[in-house]
Amino acid sequence: MAVAPASLPQHWDIFCRVIDNHGDLGVCWRLCGDLAARGVHVRLWVDDASALAWMAPEGHAGVELRAWPAAAELQGVTPGEVVVEAFGCELPTEFVARMAQLASSPRWINLEYLSAEDYVERSHGLPSPQFSGPGRGLIKHFFYPGFSAGTGGLLREMDLQARQADFNAEAWLAGQGLSRRPGERLVSLFGYPGAPAEALTRLLADQPTLLLACPGALRDKLVPGPNLRIHALPYLSQFDYDHLLWACDWNFVRGEDSFVRAQWAGKPMVWHIYPQSDGAHAAKLEAFMARSRLPAPQQALWRGWNGLAPLPDKLPYCGDHATGWRAALLAQGDLVTQLAGFLAALG
Repeated sequence: MAVAPASLPQHWDIFCRVIDNHGDLGVCWRLCGDLAARGVHVRLWVDDASALAWMAPEGHAGVELRAWPAAAELQGVTPGEVVVEAFGCELPTEFVARMAQLASSPRWINLEYLSAEDYVERSHGLPSPQFSGPGRGLIKHFFYPGFSAGTGGLLREMDLQARQADFNAEAWLAGQGLSRRPGERLVSLFGYPGAPAEALTRLLADQPTLLLACPGALRDKLVPGPNLRIHALPYLSQFDYDHLLWACDWNFVRGEDSFVRAQWAGKPMVWHIYPQSDGAHAAKLEAFMARSRLPAPQQALWRGWNGLAPLPDKLPYCGDHATGWRAALLAQGDLVTQLAGFLAALG
């Protein structure tokens, strides 16, 4: 159920730092847009907004884009009712000091990374009182997105299902200058450079396939074959990336934002999890596969794509699982709805 604008605080500040990919900014922009669509005014403070030129070329009414501020640039700035520190990016010291000076303290939320691991339910909603420094007296709360009732849910716009129901895949493909040949399978590809690109081209050669490859170093490693056409996509807006996922029969995705969007697409998918030097990504991958009850053949495919096992010889059928998992997620409250309830409970 959508949240009525009156049930949400009306002025928000969201802070985001771009580390080495665009995923953090992608999540924050979707959050801003979802809030704005519910009548909220949002200031998004970001240290590198350049990707928004293709990610959200038209901007969004109700979202005010601001550069990551130096202390002098915060003169005269009053913090909003809710301040979101995305992914532990650390708020500017002067901004925290201004939060502490207000008669009515803003709600301070640390929006964490998405994971299906058990610690998420234990950590979701925990307070972190500030006993020293410029924020002394404030309380920061940790808000974890997730896949179960004990978490904060997933970002999902109020009109997502309606947009999907009205979507015409062939018309969208035609608008991109593309068309599916008779009997051809459509596959989208967005992955990190370390994925086994050569093995993927062999995997897809079992039947006629059009591979729609997003920009990135991985794309440069692909080799077309007799049964495999490869089309290099331009950078797509967030809306058009959703359309790409809806149009394809299979989606190879990576990170967090595209991972969530592929689940809403309800199509068979393969997740390339962000690789970590200490190998922690393997446990995170296993946790999601267990949480979603991913069929064993698809688990083998995911492990192979992530370099944790040999890649299987063919793509397993798993469409029923994809639609069933989406239905289970749709039965949960979306992230903004749950965040609104969390803030209301804080008083």
